[in-house]
Amino acid sequence: MTGFTMTIDGQSVEAPGTFDVINPATGDVADQAPDAAREQLDQAMAAAAAAFPAWRADEQARRKALQAAADLLFAKSEEIGRILTLEQGKPLADATMEVVGAGVWIKYFADLELPREVIQDDDAAFVEVIRRPMGVVAAITPWNYPLLLAIWKLAPALLAGNTMVLKPSPFTPLSSLKLGEVLRDVLPPGVFNVVTGGDDLGAWMTGHETPRKISFTGSVATGKRVAAAAAPDLKRVTLELGGNDPAILLDDADPAAVADKLFGAAFMNNGQVCSAIKRVYVPESLYGDVVDALAAKANAARVGNGLEEGVQLGPINNRPQYERVSELVADAIAKGARAAAGGKAIDGPGYFFEPTILADVSDGARIVDEEQFGPALPIVRYSDLDEALARANGTHFGLSGSVWSADAERAGEVASRLECGTAWVNTHLALAPHQPFGGFKWSGVGVENGPWGLYGFTEIQVLHRSKL
Repeated sequence: MTGFTMTIDGQSVEAPGTFDVINPATGDVADQAPDAAREQLDQAMAAAAAAFPAWRADEQARRKALQAAADLLFAKSEEIGRILTLEQGKPLADATMEVVGAGVWIKYFADLELPREVIQDDDAAFVEVIRRPMGVVAAITPWNYPLLLAIWKLAPALLAGNTMVLKPSPFTPLSSLKLGEVLRDVLPPGVFNVVTGGDDLGAWMTGHETPRKISFTGSVATGKRVAAAAAPDLKRVTLELGGNDPAILLDDADPAAVADKLFGAAFMNNGQVCSAIKRVYVPESLYGDVVDALAAKANAARVGNGLEEGVQLGPINNRPQYERVSELVADAIAKGARAAAGGKAIDGPGYFFEPTILADVSDGARIVDEEQFGPALPIVRYSDLDEALARANGTHFGLSGSVWSADAERAGEVASRLECGTAWVNTHLALAPHQPFGGFKWSGVGVENGPWGLYGFTEIQVLHRSKL
């Protein structure tokens, strides 16, 4: 037991009960996390509300506190990274870089301007548009990038002058609890509160009377429930939901040249990335070469415990997701798909699955039509580019996508026809703090990152001074 506690009003707080957090590399209990009671959520919300007036009043103090928070994450990246690996499964180097990336995101927002816009200055009036903070923000984060995605919400929300109550996924609560502990030293009490628990806690948060904004990252099904819970109180929402990102290779692409990037963008974090490549559309003339090149990458990848040296891919994070990936792959193979690499779970403890490349599969298969969110990639043939675009767009998802070609100009024209929030050319998963990130259709509401993400944590106020 390492004594993880919640952060409420700047204090270390235990809960009446605890729940087990499983190490996905072993299937054993890594540690235990507090299971918050409803009264403790009320306390966290009250603390955030009480801290709001003073926090919103001093922009320079907010910027200074955020800079200090980033420096702390840099200094403690290895310590927090190890906790993240134990609960999430990703290789230690990747976990440490997630913490460093969280610090980079904070630094970006600490320096981002929030300008007042003058829209009229004449003999009649001086009119400004001002962005005001909303109040308390309820943030709910997933298990794939628990630290980084928490910061995507925390940094802009706090810069804008809001305060926050964070609930991480019950599969990966420990790193967020540690984040709350670390930031007690630089954030005033009540500005950032961390509570942990199961699905009931999430429902209590979304229905709670205090927060004026809910920022949620997770599944489409849960996102719809969050939106429904927010509606009666007209809470503002940002929903970053699922994706089924297509990558389309044009007929002049070089399979050998693009294989590394395609594999990396599909299997980053063991495929557990909302905007990872989830399906690849390849022209008939290149199909065999692309399948072979990606299969070679999959067969060469080292899978194992993230704490071991040289591991590239860790386990799937949790048993329900492990079973879902296993089911989708087995379904595809049973219906005629060929496993060019992998195709099954790895014997032994933990939630390990072979990096899998599926050939001879097409739209209509569940592994193509649904979001697999794991280490299995279907490769789909096409003979007509317009048809491939129609198939790529023929989904409720619209998070991101990419087009690959020796001719970047041509690829850009094709990419502009993708129905998604981000369309990449000859790359994928090129995310940055200054670049807005969001989805079309069922992939989300609103955006995160950049000034657009910051504006999502504000309300517009018109300040009109009459000169008459």
